[in-house]
Amino acid sequence: MKLPRDLDGNQLAQALSKFGYEIIRQTGSHIRLTTQQQGKYYITIPSHSPLKVGTLNAILKDVADHSGMSRDALLSQLF
Repeated sequence: MKLPRDLDGNQLAQALSKFGYEIIRQTGSHIRLTTQQQGKYYITIPSHSPLKVGTLNAILKDVADHSGMSRDALLSQLF
C-alpha cells in the first residue's frame, strides 16, 4: 500500500490514537506519544507539514513492529 503524501504530524498522531497512542508532550516541533498496549512504548513524531516519506515510513515501521503486524496491515487500519 502506498504511503499518503500529504499527511502532517498532527494528523498522524490523531490516527495513531486508534492503537492506544496518546500525546504526552510537545516540545518545539516534535510530538511525543506513548502507549501502554503490549508494554510501554514511546515514539516521537515531527510536527511538519507534510511529513517526509522516509520519516513517515520509519515511524509506521516502528509502530507496526511494536504492535506485531506488518506495515501494510497497519496502513490499511489507519487510513
